[in-house]
Amino acid sequence: MILHFKVVFKIKKIFILIMIIVVLFCGCTQNAMIPEIKESSTSISRENKDIVKSVWFTYYELSAMIKGKSEADFASEIDEAFKKVNEMGFNTVTVQVRAFADAFYISSYFPTSDYIVEKQGEDISFDPLTVMCETAKKYKLKIEAWINPYRVSHSNNIKSLSNNNVAKKWINTKNKKSNIYICDSGIFFNPASSEVTKLIVKGVKEIVKNYDISAIHFDDYFYPSTDKEIDNVQYKKEGGNKPLADYRRDKVNYMIKSVYKIIKSTNKNVRFGISPAADIRNDYNNLYADVEKWASEEGYCDYICPQIYFGFRNAYQPFMFTVKKWMSFTNKDLYIGLPLYKAGNPDKYAAKNDKSIINEFKNNSDIISRQITYLSKLDDIDGFYIFSYSSLSENRCMKEVENMLKVMP
Repeated sequence: MILHFKVVFKIKKIFILIMIIVVLFCGCTQNAMIPEIKESSTSISRENKDIVKSVWFTYYELSAMIKGKSEADFASEIDEAFKKVNEMGFNTVTVQVRAFADAFYISSYFPTSDYIVEKQGEDISFDPLTVMCETAKKYKLKIEAWINPYRVSHSNNIKSLSNNNVAKKWINTKNKKSNIYICDSGIFFNPASSEVTKLIVKGVKEIVKNYDISAIHFDDYFYPSTDKEIDNVQYKKEGGNKPLADYRRDKVNYMIKSVYKIIKSTNKNVRFGISPAADIRNDYNNLYADVEKWASEEGYCDYICPQIYFGFRNAYQPFMFTVKKWMSFTNKDLYIGLPLYKAGNPDKYAAKNDKSIINEFKNNSDIISRQITYLSKLDDIDGFYIFSYSSLSENRCMKEVENMLKVMP
């Protein structure tokens, strides 16, 4: 009888262990059920943390406010925009001031962007970034200067660039031609070029030195593709026996580290943040961006903001699982980029054939608010970024915005 009892007890223990494993697996996949969020001892709104609540202002959103406008007109429009986000409860604006190799500010290295003047390189009668910095201060908003370091142009026609664009100068100079890479998707700086890295660093220093910003912010574009031709010249000279992928990651790492160093030596109070795509494997293997290194080791950045643009039921990168994945290795300030632009629309890449997953953002008007609520329960999350400003006013997003504002810390 005692032996029979022991056998039954062991069977029960094994059964309980199997059930725990099943529950944990379901919690990771999140497709069958979204786990209940348990309260932590503290939340995202606790006073001892500097919680960032930012809105991304894209170059095309800013272009609509600047191009063809007087300084007074632009000042009025950006005042209205910054006032709006301030009243909604945001405390930071992240403005895209160099999406390509041209500038939304007065620069010694990059021509004036054709998104704010009629023709790239033309003079502008005022400095849009100065106006934005002054307006941000008025509403007690921190302002971050958002840069894409390697992208030159959406067009692959080099003639579309102004004569004072450094990319055009390099492409027309025999020994500097390899600094530029042209493909179907556009024109790019070659990340392996030391001259390119020096230009990026000088451009960052210029902004940090001349403008009252709180941070330099990079987004998710690094190597434009895996094409071996991008850096063939440099790799032949410098690569040695190192695999091409490792060589490329080293080059991007060096650029990131150099930018961090120049920021801190110019103004130690200005932060450096990076907003990579959420797919860590793709970042590493195809963009040659070693995001785990940047997020966990000293000397690369102050914060990391992965763009976790997925629903709770996404078949490949469900939101809660992906957030936890980034938390597992990040020891910098960790913010999460949220996709307000998806509200009211199908998410065609969320699954292959499951319409309930594909239509998650379309059929529910509380995805972003639930994501903010979830983040607010995690001690290691230091804030969130909303993509992007125009979505705050779009009709299809209004219910989502209303729910989001109710739960914003």
